[in-house]
Amino acid sequence: MNLFDVYPLFNITPVKAEGCYVWDSEGKKYLDLYGGHAVISIGHSHPHYVEKISSQLSQIGFYSNSVQNPLQKELAEKLGEASGYPDYQLFLCNSGAEANENAIKLASFVTGKKKFISFKKGFHGRTSAAVALTDNPKIVAPVNETENAIILPFNDIQAVKTELEKGGVAAVLVEGIQGIGGIHVPGKHFLEELGQLSKKYEFLLILDEIQSGYGRSGKFFAHQYFDVHPDIITTAKGMGNGFPIGGVLIHPDIKPWYGMLGTTFGGNHLACAAAIAVLDVMKSEELVRNAMEVGKYLIDSLSQWDSGFEIRGKGLMIGLEFKQPIKEIRSKLLFEKGMFTGVSGQNIIRLLPPLSLSVSEANDFLNAFEKVLIDTSVSMVEK
Repeated sequence: MNLFDVYPLFNITPVKAEGCYVWDSEGKKYLDLYGGHAVISIGHSHPHYVEKISSQLSQIGFYSNSVQNPLQKELAEKLGEASGYPDYQLFLCNSGAEANENAIKLASFVTGKKKFISFKKGFHGRTSAAVALTDNPKIVAPVNETENAIILPFNDIQAVKTELEKGGVAAVLVEGIQGIGGIHVPGKHFLEELGQLSKKYEFLLILDEIQSGYGRSGKFFAHQYFDVHPDIITTAKGMGNGFPIGGVLIHPDIKPWYGMLGTTFGGNHLACAAAIAVLDVMKSEELVRNAMEVGKYLIDSLSQWDSGFEIRGKGLMIGLEFKQPIKEIRSKLLFEKGMFTGVSGQNIIRLLPPLSLSVSEANDFLNAFEKVLIDTSVSMVEK
């Protein structure tokens, strides 16, 4: 049986990882500046993380949500404290797409409405309702198409107001910082105005913090750079440091009824152990602060270059947009300098390293990046 091959792959097989580094099957070492789509938050194979999961597995790895799991309560309390939302409720699931799917369903239940607004270049997942609100027609199958999904220009508050006047909007779904779309930060007052409009037009504001959350931006959630308090917040990626887990943070005014949301695997013992370990390490090693400081160092350093690319982002969520395709730059970084980076489209490099990235490791990247830019500039002239 062959794999259903849908991903463009580099011919590298990582077999070991530690901290901000991975090693391939031939023993070559790479600096990980992508974190597997921003998933690796506390660093690869962190000792506390490994011990917590191993210890839990030796006791019980999974059992049904029809019985009590005290780890869920511990996780909810620690997440509430770390995020600044101690009074919110937590629904646990398995992924970011599933978190958004449940948030969408919840908003429709609460408001009794069925229209949803999202934004250009936004990405919210590949499941039915989430993909309908994702601005990528290539991954929206005919069965996912719906008139209830309204995708508007990002940062255009007037377009939102015009749509709201038509009525029937259950929620607005927006990323704290757009990730896959190219690291686009909301305008200074955009999220705040959405919060104000939600009261006037009686819709719920859903903040998708799946990629931008969990300390990635230098705040626990990226929307915390603004004066806004969402009705629902979704999270995943960095939540489990590689173990599949997602969560929906729900405003205390939203009251659940039995069976409103459900999951088989969500909030299982191993997933909770992984997520608790992540929060433990984030707190003890002050990784949110580190993300802000090292991210600022990277952005400030890159901003001093006369480089011809645009720099966007906050914390360790950084986008570098070039005027030309960046395939050769990324290839040289990977194969010649041993550095993983991410991509958005053909022209944008994304930096999403573990939140534990040090200034020394950031300097290693800056030095290698500068040399690659010089090499590729010469190469382009020759071509």
